[in-house]
Amino acid sequence: MSAAPPPVVAAALQTFLAFDFGLKRTGVATGNRITHTATPQGSIAAQGDARFAAIALKIREWQPDALVVGIPFHPDGASHENTKRAQKFARQLRGRFGLQVFEVDERYSTTEALSQGASDADATSACIILEQFLRNLS
Repeated sequence: MSAAPPPVVAAALQTFLAFDFGLKRTGVATGNRITHTATPQGSIAAQGDARFAAIALKIREWQPDALVVGIPFHPDGASHENTKRAQKFARQLRGRFGLQVFEVDERYSTTEALSQGASDADATSACIILEQFLRNLS
């Protein structure tokens, strides 16, 4: 897979809430365009509508301008079943919350989080995903 061009993100979008989607847990992080940094905000251990209720609380708490979702791929760039699940999750977020959602290639984010000794690998992975996204903004 070739490197994707940087996302086109309106300058008005300053704060972001990012998700590392998983079937059992979804990591959450917040960050902003000014500092290009992100902070882990824990994981949501819920599925289905319960997951979206917990996400709604995070959105109310943090009031992000947009959302970021990590999309997993195989090392060679090929998609797999979790790729499709994460993309569906991103579409559901758009539909439920009416916010712009950006998708980020999240290959190796969990591996990186674990290598950092993260106590919550999912939230740390969401933080890594968001910082990668923020670094690519102009």
